[in-house]
Amino acid sequence: MPGRSTSSSGSTGFISFSGVESALSSLKNFQSCISSGMDTAYSVALDLVETQTEVSSEYSMDKAMVEFAMMDRELNHYLKAVQSTINHVKERPEKIPDLKLLVEKKFLALQHKNSDADFQNNEKFAQFKQQLKELKKQSVKPKEDGGHNDFDQIKDKDASRAGNGRDGLQADREADGTEGVDEDMIVTQSQTNFICPITQLEMKKPVKNKVCGHTYEEEAIVRMIENKHKRKKKACCPKIGCSHTDVKMSDLIQDEVLRRAIESHKKKRRQSD
Repeated sequence: MPGRSTSSSGSTGFISFSGVESALSSLKNFQSCISSGMDTAYSVALDLVETQTEVSSEYSMDKAMVEFAMMDRELNHYLKAVQSTINHVKERPEKIPDLKLLVEKKFLALQHKNSDADFQNNEKFAQFKQQLKELKKQSVKPKEDGGHNDFDQIKDKDASRAGNGRDGLQADREADGTEGVDEDMIVTQSQTNFICPITQLEMKKPVKNKVCGHTYEEEAIVRMIENKHKRKKKACCPKIGCSHTDVKMSDLIQDEVLRRAIESHKKKRRQSD
């Protein structure tokens, strides 16, 4: 804690907070380590769901995310307690309290307010829960449908309806040039979410807007927001029909589930070529 010097008359000299501020800076750097740990647990959890590994392994990642979120919360509380103590001393330099005791008192006061709802304020934890839920929905479908995706299901239904007349239907399609149109339409619809509304190209690093839920290529939306702000204007969501008229950098989060879906689609496309 900061030291205090006194003259021979007992009057207060000065308090140097440089050592404390240096320690606080180191603690803030430790937050980046917690963030990296959460990123790793998040990625592993998505891998486990995607490969349909046993639930116990996924549960371990969920517990790891909770522990990381708790560490992040505790560290934030300690940083706030120390900073609050520094401010307290600077406001009343003539009366120096027991600094260690004051920090502990402020820290415990913040800790007593802890609740499970705090985790919803941790962006990485909230994003982890949401995207894990989305990926589970996608992963359950093939398992329940016997390994068939939406495209296969529609083709199977078409075959069932056609029955023995399939050969005749195929001949009609070949004759009028509509062969493969239905399949193309299905594939096009399934790939719509892969296209960035700004670049009109398949996304490589999609980010989701927390406010309206639309996704864009990260580089494209960041450039658009920066250009608008340079001209003192608000950036509207580029998705046609969206009413969100003030897109901010803080609204954007990595859409790992969509990125994985795009990569999976690319891999299947290469295999079929």
